[in-house]
Amino acid sequence: MTREEATRKILEAKQDKSLTFETIANKVGRHKVWTTAALMGQHPMSEDEADAVISILGLGPEVAAALQEYPMRGSIGRDVPTDPTIYRIHEVTQVYGTTIKALIHEEFGDGIMSAINFNMDIERVEDPKGDRVKITYEGKFLPYEW
Repeated sequence: MTREEATRKILEAKQDKSLTFETIANKVGRHKVWTTAALMGQHPMSEDEADAVISILGLGPEVAAALQEYPMRGSIGRDVPTDPTIYRIHEVTQVYGTTIKALIHEEFGDGIMSAINFNMDIERVEDPKGDRVKITYEGKFLPYEW
């Protein structure tokens, strides 16, 4: 079974059982963002984590095996994404990327924010004018070394 086939089966079972990613994450014992990324094929799971997923979703061992494979990270191709949600995240980077870079360099020096040693959270912020999405990126600063 390919990783893409496993993801399709996972998403179908999740929908059939009316489960949330957070419910699955609680069963796995991981944060909802990490678990969702793993289910979408961006992180490998341990055997215990993969077994928890197939248990809650009622899937077979071939899915568990696929969940434990080392992934080919970076699921979005080089073209500009067309899905509106993903496009807006891309747009934020296009508009504010140089600002983010300038402020990181000003605050920390010459370097980058790690996407390997990285945490992310997504929260709903209630607002009388319409609820807002709060995305927090937290990555280790890695200075360039000469």
